[in-house]
Amino acid sequence: MREAPSRVLIAELLERGATVTAYDPVAMQEAERIFGDTRGLTYAGRPKSALDDADALVIVTEWKEFRSPDFEAIKTRLKQPVIFDGRNMFDPAVPRAAGIEYHGIGRP
Repeated sequence: MREAPSRVLIAELLERGATVTAYDPVAMQEAERIFGDTRGLTYAGRPKSALDDADALVIVTEWKEFRSPDFEAIKTRLKQPVIFDGRNMFDPAVPRAAGIEYHGIGRP
């Protein structure tokens, strides 16, 4: 996580008053060490629980377990079906077909 974009993104979102629920299958302990008990930041034990009551999903890592999501399940868990994909892991047509507003960062 030394140069992870998630560190900058989390810090910026918190600075602007957002609340963040983070999940990473590998770096959770390191994130907790870096951020500790930072106000507005919680850590999810599972990927699906990170979605509950969230306004949007932001993807900043490309672990294998994230590559084949159930977009219908994601849509039902989010308050607003919006994904910001910083890794461009998905064909934009797939989440959009599920009724999710999809933004691939850096794509036209």
